[in-house]
Amino acid sequence: MAQKIEAVLDRVKEPESLLTVAQLGLVKKVRYNKVRRKLCVFINTIHPGKCACTVLSALVLSTILEGLTREFKKEFPDLGIEMI
Repeated sequence: MAQKIEAVLDRVKEPESLLTVAQLGLVKKVRYNKVRRKLCVFINTIHPGKCACTVLSALVLSTILEGLTREFKKEFPDLGIEMI
């Protein structure tokens, strides 16, 4: 399971820099809930101070979260995926 998680983090890229989620350290941890059959993905977020930066960061983060969700579902089709 750990290798599949690492593979996902190496595949999903931040759209501006094209660095992977793993390289940027955007995922704090991934926890498997056996009872609920769910992966909980804990995200490290950055909170910029300027309004325009906040909007742009939200758009980029949304793209990254969509990519992570899509790739985790490919690797773990029988599990639920929750971004926290």
